[in-house]
Amino acid sequence: MTDRRFGAGGIAYVVASATAFGAMAIFARYAYADGVDTATLLALRFVIAGAFLIGTCAIAGVAWPRGRDLATLVALGAVGYAAQAASFFTALTLAPAGLVALLLYLNPAIVALLAAWRGHDRLGPRTLAALAIALTGTALTVGPALAGGPGGAHPAGVALGVLAALVYAVYIVVSTDVAARVDPLAMSTVVIASAAVPFAALALARGPAFPASAAGWSAVLAIALVSTVAAITWFFAGLKRIGPTRASTLSTVEPAVTVALAAIFLGERIAPMQMAGGALILAAVVLLARAGAQDARGTER
Repeated sequence: MTDRRFGAGGIAYVVASATAFGAMAIFARYAYADGVDTATLLALRFVIAGAFLIGTCAIAGVAWPRGRDLATLVALGAVGYAAQAASFFTALTLAPAGLVALLLYLNPAIVALLAAWRGHDRLGPRTLAALAIALTGTALTVGPALAGGPGGAHPAGVALGVLAALVYAVYIVVSTDVAARVDPLAMSTVVIASAAVPFAALALARGPAFPASAAGWSAVLAIALVSTVAAITWFFAGLKRIGPTRASTLSTVEPAVTVALAAIFLGERIAPMQMAGGALILAAVVLLARAGAQDARGTER
């Protein structure tokens, strides 16, 4: 029973993380409308989140990682996050947003292969089925946006979209090794604080463009505290419990959340194909949840 609850808790953490990440696009839309540029938004996101987490860890007396674990986490933040964000946002300038989003969510398949190669997971039938269903659902969810985007995509945009997915997948798999030994809160703090450094330097070099009103600052704070502090901490907590393949597959809930929130708060229409895609993603979540008890007993992992 303990293992089963442990797996269910991991699923809940990852789905909550994906929901928080999915809301980030909505918060960003409001921040951009208030005059913030991408470099400043990313700098504020990680500086605010990092400062909040450092204070929280100090109050809670959280033990900090040391040695190789600390070096790995610093690299994950300063290099991994920077490379993924740079690839993703540059790809958006060269290819339709729907195509870039679809390419980014190739990462569960890449994670599954990398995790199997490194011995973290075995690709059992339930995992493979859930992976296929989730990727199909993701394709249907972003399909209408892809069809409505500008005609064609620059090859560099496609390449950078694939690179963003690859970097994200490597980030997840490398994080798995450290997650088994380091407290999720401390892990999130080091990664986020490290990511703040390159983005802050970039924003200062280009000249920051801060929000013009309280509404813009509220959106920035939501990105920092909900879509960064909560989202990353929950993801690491789930990763520790259920492993990289299931965690990355469950994360495909994110685009469905974004589509739903965009319809509610931004008035964007949900196409029937997107509704079908969301249903498939939720079906993948249910399939993984049902497989949790057997996974805990070692039938697939």
